[in-house]
Amino acid sequence: MTYYNLNNGVSIPVLGFGTWKAENGEIAYQSVLEALKAGYRHIDTATIYKNEESVGRAIQDSGIPREEIFVTSKLWNTNHNYGQARQAFEESLEKLGLDYLDLYLIHWPNPKPLRENDQWKIRNSEVWRAMEDLYQEGKIRAIGVSNFLPHHLNALLETAKIFPAVNQVRLAPGVYQEEVVDYCREKGILLEAWGPFGQGELFDQEEVKEIAARHEKSVAQIALAWSLAEGFLPLPKSVTTSRIKSNLDCFGIELSQEEREILKRITVKSGAPKVDEMDF
Repeated sequence: MTYYNLNNGVSIPVLGFGTWKAENGEIAYQSVLEALKAGYRHIDTATIYKNEESVGRAIQDSGIPREEIFVTSKLWNTNHNYGQARQAFEESLEKLGLDYLDLYLIHWPNPKPLRENDQWKIRNSEVWRAMEDLYQEGKIRAIGVSNFLPHHLNALLETAKIFPAVNQVRLAPGVYQEEVVDYCREKGILLEAWGPFGQGELFDQEEVKEIAARHEKSVAQIALAWSLAEGFLPLPKSVTTSRIKSNLDCFGIELSQEEREILKRITVKSGAPKVDEMDF
């Protein structure tokens, strides 16, 4: 496993293991345990995934020293102020059974109840202030955001004392958010790619399958190699042991510039709403 350096100097493994939709209990526990056994050292969860207990149990049972595992969780939309943010963080920490988090993110920029009169700006400023304090207290090694577009980031930076280290957004071949990618690259914010395989439609794309056949790799491995070539940090998720292992075999795949452009520009059908239209 290789590493990126965040803008505060903290090292983060370039490939993470996602746990979205991994049901709390044996499914989440076993998938995280298998991932750690396979060689992953970066685990991504969130309050809203409702699996932090199982993720934490797997981390503890893995036998791997805590300092060798990079753990991320996220603050959910129901937390609107400084006090609620601190309490939510402590609850996540307790569920995970950890003394600190490596990365903590604001999960979404604009909860639906706060969209009128730009109330989301005040909320983000307040919860970010709480995260800054937790960072200064040594309880979080890095802080960042998720699903933020440039206008959300600009608003946050009006009051932020600490610059976001990460923006975790939807990125995959055929799903290239050019505006936010360019913004984050310019500002030195690392882009993490959730949904690096799209929503399954990628596996039916003939162009992608041709590139995979040319490299004698799977479509999933090619998608991850593309993400890494773009300087993103992909977060593949699986609960199948064979796929958990095979997704790690994405390193060393040398995509040509032409192949990278094909993957970047392919057309995929996506019914996903825009961030500002999400119904929560």
